[in-house]
Amino acid sequence: MTTSTAVLHRLRAELGSRLSTDPAELQGARADRSGYTAPGMPLAIVRAESIADVQAVMRIATEWRVPVVPQGAATGLAGGGAGSDGAIVLSTASMNRILEVALADELAVVEPGVINQALSDAVAQYGLVFSPDPASKAISTIGGNIATNAGGLLCAKYGVTREAVLGLTVVLPDGRMLETGHRSIKGVTGYDLTALFTGSEGTLGVIVGATVRLRPIAAGTVVTIGAFFDTIVAAAAASAAVTAARLRPAVMELIDHEALKAIDAFNGTTLSASGGAYLLVQTDGGASVDEADRILAIVTGAGGTAELTIDPEVGERLLAVRRSVHPSLAARGEVLIEDVCVPRSQLAAMFGEIERIGAKWGLSIPTVAHAGDGNLHPNFVITPELALASGEVPDVVWQAAGELFRAALDLGGTLTGEHGIGVLKKRWLRDEVGTDSFDLQRQIKAVFDPLGIMNPGTMF
Repeated sequence: MTTSTAVLHRLRAELGSRLSTDPAELQGARADRSGYTAPGMPLAIVRAESIADVQAVMRIATEWRVPVVPQGAATGLAGGGAGSDGAIVLSTASMNRILEVALADELAVVEPGVINQALSDAVAQYGLVFSPDPASKAISTIGGNIATNAGGLLCAKYGVTREAVLGLTVVLPDGRMLETGHRSIKGVTGYDLTALFTGSEGTLGVIVGATVRLRPIAAGTVVTIGAFFDTIVAAAAASAAVTAARLRPAVMELIDHEALKAIDAFNGTTLSASGGAYLLVQTDGGASVDEADRILAIVTGAGGTAELTIDPEVGERLLAVRRSVHPSLAARGEVLIEDVCVPRSQLAAMFGEIERIGAKWGLSIPTVAHAGDGNLHPNFVITPELALASGEVPDVVWQAAGELFRAALDLGGTLTGEHGIGVLKKRWLRDEVGTDSFDLQRQIKAVFDPLGIMNPGTMF
């Protein structure tokens, strides 16, 4: 009996119908939304329904030294959740129960497969919301958001996923269950393992539960401002002026001209005819109207043609435009979505670098940005004209991406603001963190995962 046969026999005996070896399903598990597809074929998919299921998989994987790739909704954008050759893809998407909502403590206890928006919908009746808002919040899972420390549209004011996580339940590679963190707002006992697992990309263990913070829904009028500028550099300078004025809108998003053209083609709109770039700002809270008036003055003073609305339906439609960027680009071809972040004062300079790099390599690089925190998403669209027969990313794209990453680092920024390192950026990780930090991080992984079975090839 081969190792693969023996492992499948054990998995089937313990997990029954929760195990699948269907070729079509295995093929689908090889990719996430980054455009990356892992080489080879996974051994199996397990759709866990309980912590006991996850523990069974990890015990078997440890016994036979079989790699395990944790997977949620597979909406990741760095290739970190793609099922690799010979691996068990361990899906927690079916573990989707909200176990507790503690109103007095403004927290919830959830399984990892709960969809972001589903939690917010469940607590809205109590005047609460789950803050993290990736543009994919309608389909992404909380467990996956924690694994990548996902960001999104509201980060500048309300923080990334890390700020909403109080505690975790994790199954370690050998099947043991670990509880980290606490239910209190404060807690500094020992090393912060909750923070360590948040953003660990499935390389240390499998997140099977989370205690997360809720916050009150902001009171007051929600005000939305949309402004067109002649150039993306001018729009970025205006957004930097907003933050320099000590203003913190809930949402501040930038969309360049190439992205506007893709949105128009996808939605049948004519946004790109109104300017070379679009700045979308939304304020909330008790001072929202005054804040919006101040922002409007800054934006128009910087050359923007702006309109303001307090109509919530109009505001949501404008946010929907921003959320449609990725599907609009995906309609053109495979999309490699990058994720650099720079100090907010360097945002205009980074947009200038993107334009320079695109011109140098003969590439269109449509870009959107969370302007409130300096997080840019340059997109490389691999159209049929660029695509290789092998399905791999063309070398010219990697050359341009590498130059783009170096530009972000030179401006005091980072390789990734919210998507994670995954598979696609691991070749540049040492360049940012340095050799000592890189080696220490690998040693930390070895403490938790001595056999190296957790998501091998991701991050390191």
